[in-house]
Amino acid sequence: MATMNISIPDLMQDWVQAQVETGAYATTSDYVRDLIRQDQEHSDHIQRLQQAITEGLESGHAQDFNLKDFLRDMKAKHLD
Repeated sequence: MATMNISIPDLMQDWVQAQVETGAYATTSDYVRDLIRQDQEHSDHIQRLQQAITEGLESGHAQDFNLKDFLRDMKAKHLD
């Protein structure tokens, strides 16, 4: 495992230490690793969302849609 030294303001250090003292994290390193994991997951979600948006934009114009016709067709398809 790699080691990283960072400098943070005292107020942030106090916050991190308070999180450890609640028992939610064993060490300050655990807290920082959890923040990084959360940021990675967030970034992955944003990337997937952006990909879906791009696919939607590239799929062309939306076709006309009539909800009543759709529901009628679905009922006929699945209830008969």
